[in-house]
Amino acid sequence: MRYHRGIRYPQGGGLTAERQQFREGLRLKAAERFAQGEAGSVIAKALRVSVRSVQRWRQTWEEGGPRALRSQGPASLPRLSEKQFAQLEAESAKGPAAHGREDQRWTPARVKTVIGRRFHLTHTIQGVRKLLVRNGWSCQVPARSARERYDDAVAGWVKAVWPCAEDSRRPVEPGSSSRTKPDSP
Repeated sequence: MRYHRGIRYPQGGGLTAERQQFREGLRLKAAERFAQGEAGSVIAKALRVSVRSVQRWRQTWEEGGPRALRSQGPASLPRLSEKQFAQLEAESAKGPAAHGREDQRWTPARVKTVIGRRFHLTHTIQGVRKLLVRNGWSCQVPARSARERYDDAVAGWVKAVWPCAEDSRRPVEPGSSSRTKPDSP
């Protein structure tokens, strides 16, 4: 598995503060409607959310009242600071070979080892995967390869067939896209 730096979400992933407030507002509006005895499907349609969300909110509201529907903040705090993550990125830029690996793949297990050695922090492999995704990294290699792949046949096709396919493309010329009505001068 190879990880690559991709698009970064605001604040390292998840919802922005504005979006969190908006979602909390929806839940509190739903709470007012729960108190009035409205049906979940009516509330869902009015607030433009799923019926399942309204059902979850109603259960939470019944157990803890409107306060239970308030935002709890981010699900978890990152264990690495932004400065530490920047240092981790610098270490990863050196490549796995600089960290004693023979091939050039960064896996969550290898990143976990670097974090442990560099920052003396313990992460689970799943936690490292989430940390990487939250900071805009993504997996660049499929989790599994094709069952039947004939590399020799693929290489032969690339050498013999692909050049012919490239040459057979028609040149781009001005004209009509209609088959029945030719281009008029």
